[in-house]
Amino acid sequence: MDDCLFCGIVAGAVPAELVHETERTVAFRDIDPQAPTHVLVVPRDHHVNAVELAAADPATSAELVTAAAAVAAAEGHPDDYRLVLNTGPGAGQTVFHTHLHVLAGRPLTWPPG
Repeated sequence: MDDCLFCGIVAGAVPAELVHETERTVAFRDIDPQAPTHVLVVPRDHHVNAVELAAADPATSAELVTAAAAVAAAEGHPDDYRLVLNTGPGAGQTVFHTHLHVLAGRPLTWPPG
């Protein structure tokens, strides 16, 4: 997608601090971190949201979580981190390319917000 920010990051056309890559995923630091560790894990292929990705490519959907666990461990949080998938603008999704937030490094209360 020509106008997708995350597609631009995956393609290397938009700068980002990459922290992890697999054949199907790319992980990079969030530009507006909500925790000391705040990394986004995205599929290399464009899918609007998590539901679309899971229906189209379940293996990549699962790999997002595996990559997120690797990121959390590499950041020093192998056992205590939060994974967040926002689907739709009402849930806070602002970039319409599936992305999994990895948050760690501070107390994360529930409910979030």
